[in-house]
Amino acid sequence: MAEKLLELRNLTKRFDLAQILNGISFDVAQGEVVVVVGPSGCGKSTLLRCINGLERIDSGEILLRGEVISGQKKNLHRIRQRIGMVFQSYDLFPHMNVMENLLLGPTKALGRSRDAVIPEAEAALKRVGLLEKRDALPRQLSGGQKQRVAIVRALLMHPEMLLLDEITAALDPEMVREVLGVVLDLARDGMTMLIVTHEMRFAEAAADRVIFLEGGSIVEEGAPREFFHNPRTERARQFLESFDYEEK
Repeated sequence: MAEKLLELRNLTKRFDLAQILNGISFDVAQGEVVVVVGPSGCGKSTLLRCINGLERIDSGEILLRGEVISGQKKNLHRIRQRIGMVFQSYDLFPHMNVMENLLLGPTKALGRSRDAVIPEAEAALKRVGLLEKRDALPRQLSGGQKQRVAIVRALLMHPEMLLLDEITAALDPEMVREVLGVVLDLARDGMTMLIVTHEMRFAEAAADRVIFLEGGSIVEEGAPREFFHNPRTERARQFLESFDYEEK
């Protein structure tokens, strides 16, 4: 059985009077891809932000390889190196070209030399089909290209797992395919990932397990084939029908 990489224990989170996360508990094993789906406002993105330390939890525990990482302030930078996160908004520095954006984290946060990182960055760009864009500024890239650069940037920090938060939400369908192809390749290579998405077909293709959230609680959890084609709960069936999801 694969080692537990991430463990969430009864997480709760409130914003003022609103209960955003309500006792969330699940594990992510080494090499597993877990996809979190659910209606807007159900707490999916907040969950990822809590894991990465961008939001403080109100109660519960988050463990990485058995070490409690929730509530830590001194070691927050180290935790974020171990748990990479890719956002919907790319967050590339507009005044830096692609290679400069990629080198910043490994050289500044990890203390690696530029000469050591450049070949690795070039190989990663080649893998995602963007080596010829190494000197381009972000404004010269399409949305799909920016998102692929953002994924490479996260990978160059050598994280133990990746959190992907609606990384295709702002893209047109052709660009969505570009980005999801990269994520599927990472899944096949054994990268541990926790993914929030509204792309149901991608979720079925990439996931080892699907978690359905509503109102900050886990309503259903299971294998993708079971969830998408034989959901156990009426609420999950209603949710999937809203996407007109059917087997092709």
